[in-house]
Amino acid sequence: MHRLFVAIRPPPAIRGLLLGAMGGISGARWQSDDQLHLTLRFIGEVDRHRGGDIHAALGGIHHAPFEISLNGIGTFDHAVWAGVAPHEPLKALHNKVDAALARVGVAPDQRAFRPHITLARLKRSSGPVGNLLEQSGGLTSAPFAVDHFALFESVLTPDGAVYSIVERYPLN
Repeated sequence: MHRLFVAIRPPPAIRGLLLGAMGGISGARWQSDDQLHLTLRFIGEVDRHRGGDIHAALGGIHHAPFEISLNGIGTFDHAVWAGVAPHEPLKALHNKVDAALARVGVAPDQRAFRPHITLARLKRSSGPVGNLLEQSGGLTSAPFAVDHFALFESVLTPDGAVYSIVERYPLN
């Protein structure tokens, strides 16, 4: 079984900016460089046959490249996240990914799509996050190009999830 998700991997300069914003919350489990991504769609556990169908479906997506930028920092669901803007091209790509996955029998996601990049997971006992929010100065960046998305595999370990790119899909 493979645990899969579809995501955008920020370029190295943006990941560096995100890594530099991390810290200052006791008990937080910060993401590593290899874990930084913007999830378009979580798929979950699938067998090899379904994985092949998913790969083929994602390969058929046509979407124009676009630009986004970091836009703020916040918290929800025991996570610290970096926001991105604009949302419209991300939502359009998310909808195309959802439609492609539905065609191969992957049930639609019931959660609302909220584009973000997770920076840390918080334990209930984690310290206050107010200082990080203030120190981040809003965490913004220059626009960066999104010219592909990827299918990732997630392997859960005692030290957290390890992500690897299974396939990249160019936007054209």
